[in-house]
Amino acid sequence: MIIDVHGHYTTAPAALGAWRDLQIAALKDPSKQPDPKSLKISDDELRESIETNQLKLMKERGSDLTVFSPRASFMAHHIGDFETSSTWAAICNELCFRVSELFPDNFIGAAMLPQSPGVDPKTCIAELEKCVKEYGFVGLNLNPDPSGGHWTSPPLTDRHWYPIYEKMVEYDLPAMIHVSTSCNSCFHTTGAHYLNADTTAFMQCLQGDLFKDFPTLKFLIPHGGGAVPYHWGRFRGLAQEMKKPLLQDHLLNNIFFDTCVYHQPGIDLLTKVIPVDNILFASEMIGAVRGIDPETGHYYDDTKRYVAATPNLSEEQRYKVFEGNARRVFPRMDKALKAKGL
Repeated sequence: MIIDVHGHYTTAPAALGAWRDLQIAALKDPSKQPDPKSLKISDDELRESIETNQLKLMKERGSDLTVFSPRASFMAHHIGDFETSSTWAAICNELCFRVSELFPDNFIGAAMLPQSPGVDPKTCIAELEKCVKEYGFVGLNLNPDPSGGHWTSPPLTDRHWYPIYEKMVEYDLPAMIHVSTSCNSCFHTTGAHYLNADTTAFMQCLQGDLFKDFPTLKFLIPHGGGAVPYHWGRFRGLAQEMKKPLLQDHLLNNIFFDTCVYHQPGIDLLTKVIPVDNILFASEMIGAVRGIDPETGHYYDDTKRYVAATPNLSEEQRYKVFEGNARRVFPRMDKALKAKGL
């Protein structure tokens, strides 16, 4: 199988965004507060939004299953308060669940958390448990910066985050470390904020000893790990100066990277520097970079082509990247596939 571990519902029907606009407007005028029940999106609308977009491209590019979560830039945890995020997360997660029910062979869910700046992460547990127990979700997205570019939360190694980690370990769930929209004009959302966060998350883990407390905790750092593979020597050297163990022992039993890197040299570097057991196939298709590369004539986010073409992987190693590693990092997904005889 070709398993894409990084997919977002970026093509949800327009009614979702319209409802969100009302919710945001109600922060200034509570009389405009929309009822979640007022959002009406039919199964046919969901089918059309998927069949003409993600599913169409999956078939064209040859991928089988996508781990599917709400649109990352729509999480916008910095907007409103916990109640705002709680209602919004519930709506977005339910839509992803409905997609997974309509297309069970092609999509499996990962949860958006109702995070809010300055709010105890314990408040996210109810939504996470619902997504696991009722929706069958196999992972979650964890935003290390709910403030939207101002970084007011403690590092990921801080006990502040432990309530979520405890649930991740209990349910054997990996977390993709994924920020949302930047409300800081210094940081473009997808060109800077996302990649900054990927690099920051890795460095926070390097500085701490989180995995001594949670030896089975699993983080997936997207977008190829931001600057991490390119500056692997820097991180190795910093770990050495901090008297940390070698990175392969300190972090690589718990941290993984995806292949959302949108040119061949980038994938070649990733697969040359990072051990193959720590790389999972992903594309984030119809996401940050949607155009066609004039140098190749192919879509930038058609990452399967790059993985297939790199000289740094044997066929056995390519299997790990395309399927084997995903099954290991997402054990609940592996169990669901095995239940189907896959």
